Amino acid sequence: MSQRAIYPGTFDPMTKGHVDLIERACELFDSVVIAIAASEAKNPLFTLDERIEIAKKIFSDNEKIEVIGFSGLLVDLAKNNDAKILIRGLRVVADFEYEFQLANMNRAMMPELESVFLTPKEKYSYISSTLVKEICKMGGDVSEFVHPVSLEALKGKLS
Repeated sequence: MSQRAIYPGTFDPMTKGHVDLIERACELFDSVVIAIAASEAKNPLFTLDERIEIAKKIFSDNEKIEVIGFSGLLVDLAKNNDAKILIRGLRVVADFEYEFQLANMNRAMMPELESVFLTPKEKYSYISSTLVKEICKMGGDVSEFVHPVSLEALKGKLS
């Protein structure tokens, strides 16, 4: 039986921490769907189409990965994509409480859906998309924190 996992997120922008988790998820599962949330409420810097395009460029050489956009419930996304595994990233202890609550709520709505928590490599554990955007907006160098495709997109968007 093929194991298909979904890694949902806003990815605004996609960081090296995200890339690390996705690459490791590919070692664990037969296929990984990067599901990019529309997240209009978060007022993203990049449009949904731009974020999808960035992710597709970053992972263009990985046949295990599919990139899609979505809005709505994760359980509906999982059902529509024949996936029973959600990948979630945990950077700090504060992430755990929210993710634990989310996992239990998703399980209540779709009992066969399992949440798998991955932690980034230590060197990426402090990186967040929010901090990357702030630093970049103030003219700081974020090349250590994002894939070159994300860096190019950030520079283009903020210049």
